[in-house]
Amino acid sequence: MAGLADDIRSAAGDESRNQAELARVRRERDRATNENARLLAELAELQQVLDVVESAADTRLDPPAWLSPAKPSKNKRATLVLMLSDTHFDEVVRVDEVGSLNAYDRRIAELRLKAWAENSVKLARHYLAGVTYDGVVVLLGGDIFSGDIHEELAQTNEDTMLGSLLHWAEQLSAALELLASEFGKVHVAAVPGNHGRMSRKPRAKLRARTNFDWLLAKMIERHFAADKRFTFQVGDGADVLVKIYGHGHLLTHGDQAHGGGGIGGIWPPIMRLRARKAQRAMSTGETFSTLWLGHWHQLIQTPGLIVNGSLKGTDEYAFIGNFGHEVPQQALAVVTPEHGVTMQCPVFVQDRRKERW
Repeated sequence: MAGLADDIRSAAGDESRNQAELARVRRERDRATNENARLLAELAELQQVLDVVESAADTRLDPPAWLSPAKPSKNKRATLVLMLSDTHFDEVVRVDEVGSLNAYDRRIAELRLKAWAENSVKLARHYLAGVTYDGVVVLLGGDIFSGDIHEELAQTNEDTMLGSLLHWAEQLSAALELLASEFGKVHVAAVPGNHGRMSRKPRAKLRARTNFDWLLAKMIERHFAADKRFTFQVGDGADVLVKIYGHGHLLTHGDQAHGGGGIGGIWPPIMRLRARKAQRAMSTGETFSTLWLGHWHQLIQTPGLIVNGSLKGTDEYAFIGNFGHEVPQQALAVVTPEHGVTMQCPVFVQDRRKERW
């Protein structure tokens, strides 16, 4: 009898455990179902945005006429070239986690974007005086958003990607409007970065059209579609070639270069990348004199190569990795018909007093 009772108790225990396991599986199923529904709703909303963008006029990939070689003139004519990349909008950097070197959030990013536009005008008009500008070229070099490709970013970003798109399309359009009011003509070229991608892993096929950097550029292009002051080059590839006074300027994000951890720093991978792109360009006839990169968050300005800084500045990843600290800054260059890139300087965007940290 004792053995039978034990068997009954054992069977009852097994039944209880089975019921508990079944309940757990059902809860996980329900959570997965709810998450799937949420993702489908977000995908549907994103598809609506894509449909709107796709209904816009075809992208003009040829540079506008004002970027062509100008006739000889007694006036000192030039084109201002501004790079804007690695803004990492809506990422949050907490000052206590980076040794008080930096802070970043949406409010601070808005201040730095405004400072970028205003200080670019100040440099062009007051520090580089005596030049008649034919217009301004804005190179959007990618990583405009940090995205949610890493779990920690998805947990700490200030908004969802769709919310970020709506907010920063307005902010960036306002900055470009300021430049147009000052310089008359604005040509915007854009390439995707690696952070804005919709897939967890980097991809080669549909690289641009599955990237929120591309979508933001298309939204801004549509915003200015009726404004004759603006022209755009928003391609479907990783690179965009802009011709200014006959000089080729190749814009790419820079994540195609790998390495940079040795004694030579970032120079070996970047120079290999430039050499390979130059070799390919020679075979196609689309040569360039200057390569513009983002991605590395280090401002380097040399003849033939310009690596951009970042708007975000030092973050937790850079601090943990013991990377060198660099203040938030962006690249500016003055391009002339006679010499191509003639003058270069950084555009500083950080003001701790205004940012209040």
